[in-house]
Amino acid sequence: MPNIIKSDYPQVMGIINMSPDSFYPGSRCLNEKEFEIKFSSMLKDGADIIDIGACSTRPGSQYVTEEQEWELLKPALKVVLRIFPQSVISIDTFRSSIVERAYDFVGDFIINDISAGEEDPDMMQMAARLELPYIAMHKRGTPDTMQKLCNYPDVVNQVKSYLKEVVAKAEAAGIKELVLDPGFGFAKDMNQNYQLLNNLNQFKYNSKTGTTYPLLVGLSRKSMIYKYLEIDPNEALSATCALELTALINGANIIRAHDVLEASQMVKLYKIISKNK
Repeated sequence: MPNIIKSDYPQVMGIINMSPDSFYPGSRCLNEKEFEIKFSSMLKDGADIIDIGACSTRPGSQYVTEEQEWELLKPALKVVLRIFPQSVISIDTFRSSIVERAYDFVGDFIINDISAGEEDPDMMQMAARLELPYIAMHKRGTPDTMQKLCNYPDVVNQVKSYLKEVVAKAEAAGIKELVLDPGFGFAKDMNQNYQLLNNLNQFKYNSKTGTTYPLLVGLSRKSMIYKYLEIDPNEALSATCALELTALINGANIIRAHDVLEASQMVKLYKIISKNK
């Protein structure tokens, strides 16, 4: 697996959901064939990483059980192992047991943990033991409570402090490759999401080891876009690209996107803009 910390930036992470409850229908794959087609298409469209999730964490959702999550995830892993073994994948899970089972199944991957280890206190130790890259996101509560937990005196400073604590915990656990995610849409109201977007650079800092950890941003078709514009998520592609470009300008390193082709094109334009300052 390539070292995602030292790779050239920015990168595009494509989203595939094996759960029928994910908020955007265009991301769902409910069988091996659908998954194979979408995975192949994302690779051709320029995905650097493909993120596979099998437990919906959208606001208002209910977590599936561990066994349900594994049974939804397993068909996708079979396809990766059989057809795309050289690809870089991440698995969107907050359960260390799922990480261990997936590692035994396919080997190295990136852990994408929306709970930053809070849902499972064994997660960071598991990531360190298996020497897997780890993405840690800020949120509050669970999907059915998070949107009631948006009371921040200063959302930017509180998310910054939270991520600083996450870095300390990850380093103490022995995690070598860490990515931080401010968690757009997770326990943040409309204005708070845009405050975070405008202040992304504040979340990039040197830790005690001298490492500046990269930022992952997930804005794709989220309610901060479609609710504000009073449109459907299916109509939010152009606005998504506009905010993703803003995120890159403000310091994002990895863009998590439903629409890989458009995100990859946007990244190419960002690179030439940056080159010709």
